Amino acid sequence: MVRRMTDRTAVVTDSTACLSAQAAAEAAVTIVPLQVVIGVDSYTEGTPEARTQLLDALRRKLPASTSRPSPEQFAAQYRALAEAGATGIVSVHLSGDLSATYESALLAAAGSPIPVEVVDSRSVGMGLGFAALAAGRAAQAGQSPAVCADIAAKRAALTSAFFYVDTLEYLRRGGRISSTRAFVGSALAVKPLLHLVDGKIEPLEKVRTSARAIARLEQLVFERAGVDKVDVAVHHLASLPRAELLAEQLRPRLAGLGEITVGEVGAVLGAHAGPGLLGVVVSPRLSS
Repeated sequence: MVRRMTDRTAVVTDSTACLSAQAAAEAAVTIVPLQVVIGVDSYTEGTPEARTQLLDALRRKLPASTSRPSPEQFAAQYRALAEAGATGIVSVHLSGDLSATYESALLAAAGSPIPVEVVDSRSVGMGLGFAALAAGRAAQAGQSPAVCADIAAKRAALTSAFFYVDTLEYLRRGGRISSTRAFVGSALAVKPLLHLVDGKIEPLEKVRTSARAIARLEQLVFERAGVDKVDVAVHHLASLPRAELLAEQLRPRLAGLGEITVGEVGAVLGAHAGPGLLGVVVSPRLSS
C-alpha cells in the first residue's frame, strides 16, 4: 500500500545561485530571475540575450546595473506552487547586504496562501546554490519547511567563497565595495582577492599579477577544504579555459572532494564583478 503524502515542501531560490537547469530540476528547485539593466533595456538573467548584451556592454564600457525580482514575482511563484500541491515553501536567496531580493521574498511571503520560510543565505553564486540544493534534497526526502530552511542556513554558513577580479571598479560602481577600497586597489595597481564575510564582499589579499592571484586562489581553497567532505564550484565570466584549468589543478589536491562544477556566472554577478572574474566556492557537506 502506497502512503499518500499529505505534506510537500517546495524550494525556491533566485538566479544568482548559478544553478544549471539540470541541477535545479533534479533537486526540484524553482528559480526566480533577477534582471540586468543596460541603458533603458532590461534583460532576464539566465537567458542567452542577457549574457550577450552584458558582455557587449562590458567590452564597450557601457554602464550596467541590476534589478531584484518584485514582491509580486515571488508572490505569483508562491501561489503557483501552492496550486501545484505544495503545503509549505522554503525560499533561499542571496545575501540581503548585496541585494533587496531577500526583502522582496519576505514581502511576498507575508501574503502567501501557504507558509513560506525565507532564508538569507548571506552568500551568492554557488554559495547560495549549494544551500538551495541541500534544501531541495531535504524536501524530496519529506522534510518539513522548517527543517529544510535550517539545512539551507547551516550549509550556507559553512560555505566559503573566494574571488579574483581584474579591477574593483565594477564593484565600486554597484556599491558592493567602498570607493576608498576601490581607489587604493587601483592606485597600487594590484590584483585583488576578495571573499564573502557575513554576506558582504571584503578584500582578502593583494597580489601583483593575475598569475599570482590565481595561484593564491588555489592555495586558499586547499587550506579551506582541508580533509573535509566538500563540494566545490569554480565560477568565471567568459573565461572557461582558465576556470577549467583551475578545476583540474584543484581535483587532486582536495582529499574530501565530492563534486566539482565549473560554470559561468549570470549576467547580474557579471555586471558587478566585471570581466576577468574567477571565483571558487567551497561548501562542506553537512554531517548525516
